Amino acid sequence: MSGYAPIVTVFGGSGFVGRYVTQRLARAGYRVRVAVRRPDEALFVRPYGVVGQVEPVQANIRDDASTRAAILGADAVINCVGILVEAGKQKFEPLLAEGAGRIARIAAEENIRRLVHVSAIGADADSESGYARAKAAGEEAVTSAYPAAVILRPSVVFGTEDEFFNRFASMARISPFLPVVSPDTKFQPVYVDDVAAAAVKAVMEPVSPGVYELGGPDVETFRELMQRMFEVIERKRFVIAVPLGMARLQAKVLDFVQRASFDVITNKILTQDQVVMLQSDNVVAEGAKGFSDLGMEATSMETVLPGYLYSFRPHGQYDAITASAENLRSQ
Repeated sequence: MSGYAPIVTVFGGSGFVGRYVTQRLARAGYRVRVAVRRPDEALFVRPYGVVGQVEPVQANIRDDASTRAAILGADAVINCVGILVEAGKQKFEPLLAEGAGRIARIAAEENIRRLVHVSAIGADADSESGYARAKAAGEEAVTSAYPAAVILRPSVVFGTEDEFFNRFASMARISPFLPVVSPDTKFQPVYVDDVAAAAVKAVMEPVSPGVYELGGPDVETFRELMQRMFEVIERKRFVIAVPLGMARLQAKVLDFVQRASFDVITNKILTQDQVVMLQSDNVVAEGAKGFSDLGMEATSMETVLPGYLYSFRPHGQYDAITASAENLRSQ
């Protein structure tokens, strides 16, 4: 790159959403600092741009000094840090609330031009979910320290590396049925690159401050999403509703196993906090600002899911070839 290019610091820039944000910023010509706890594990982001354009830097958002060092001299800051399961020092409150507030406070102190904070639909200070409460506290801390911030609240995010469809498709490959908690809960899945595009747009253009709830064009129940997935992976499976009491007991046992192992074993199956969250719909609130207010149109699931779930079909990438051969034989 030649000449001056603005710098954008992306906290959590090597994560699921963060890597898409980083790629879009690089393509737009920005220099990107990917602020992560372990830069040596984020070296894969370097090829997103030309030599020297995208660089991982060390930062721990529980610490003022390293957070400030990652922000210093930047033109804009995007916070994509997020966890769904607590483990070790990675807890909801320090990361999603205190860490978010720390980033916003230092961004304000360093006169950063734009701040974008990625939160989540369901953020609620009165929720029984620790995750939802921490997300709400993070939003409050961000707006208090940096009133002009743009806050993005996506619904469940899908895409090639997602932990939603990939997880259940993997289960469907070996099991004749899928156990689902709260199958009637509604979701509005949003494509990860749409979330990234919204974040980058808030950096590049004069987007009005405030909260934007991001959901895709389809609102479906948990059960309907699984049925859609079965069609994509071409497998006939049954969705079994797990009784709430049984789900709570299972989650309690799994959480206990994690604690008993001193977090060596992480509960990535079902936590008590997730059982709470699954009891509430995860859709864009009526009247909330969203993609249309950003001048954007959300991508549908049907245009994306087949592109990465094909590997879970009975014959993987050879499924179409097999079907074609069968058609020839029948003629």
